[in-house]
Amino acid sequence: MTAPLSPQDLAAALDQLGIATSRIDHEAVFTVAESKELRGAVAGHHTKNLFLKDKKGRLFLVSALESTRIDLKRLHETLGASGRLSFGSAELLLDKLGVTPGSVTAFAVINDRAGEVTMVLDAGLMTGAPMNFHPLVNTATLGIARDDMLAFLRSTGHEPLIVDLPAPPEA
Repeated sequence: MTAPLSPQDLAAALDQLGIATSRIDHEAVFTVAESKELRGAVAGHHTKNLFLKDKKGRLFLVSALESTRIDLKRLHETLGASGRLSFGSAELLLDKLGVTPGSVTAFAVINDRAGEVTMVLDAGLMTGAPMNFHPLVNTATLGIARDDMLAFLRSTGHEPLIVDLPAPPEA
């Protein structure tokens, strides 16, 4: 496997594409709950990112609004996956996307040079507000315009699936 790109490499790639981002550095955050402390400092859509695999080993990176409740028991139907989805292991995550748990981000598709991961965006992210993702590490957050994020994903060979993610039934 080729060595994963660094946050500096990501910044250079965005720069080369003419994509402007805003960056805020912060303490490491590993969960959406921990990242909520940043809300006053970072405007726009805050995201959660799930690295998933299906029964046949197909890989998916799902980026959604942090508040989106996702029915993982039905998500495979929406994505056309084979059987229910499960979380990819930390080893698989590092191997395919070059990041560790807690640093999962849509920007990580830059490390999927073989095109093995399907990028999935929550339709709720498409409202036009900036999106916020970690820049391959969980000690910073990059804000990026919606159209710039789409251009970035496409530049990596990842045409995103934009879908309404299934919500779990009300209890």
